[in-house]
Amino acid sequence: VQLQASGGGLVQPGGSLTLSCVASGIVFGFTDMAWYRQAPGNEREFVALITLSKTPRYVDSVRGRFTISRDNEKNTVYLQMNDLKPEDTAMYYCNAGGSYSAPQGRYWGQGTQVTVSS
Repeated sequence: VQLQASGGGLVQPGGSLTLSCVASGIVFGFTDMAWYRQAPGNEREFVALITLSKTPRYVDSVRGRFTISRDNEKNTVYLQMNDLKPEDTAMYYCNAGGSYSAPQGRYWGQGTQVTVSS
């Protein structure tokens, strides 16, 4: 299983970024997909999940600002991040194989860095 995340970068507060994660080695259309993040000195935390039926779930701190989506034809999950805040700065990881009630699956991508700073 490979999860290739991309799209991170440096953005000013209030700005936007879209992360992408291309999956291979799994039956993507039957797999719930998630995003996690980890800031320096912090534990990795759940950000968002989208089920195979495209039901989303978000951590409270990003609800209303982030949108998770998926394209099953492209085996890709996206995280559209708007109104970014400095506290959103972290390494963002793609994750596969969890569920709505237990989002953390067994498969991880390599991470893409998001830095929000003026």
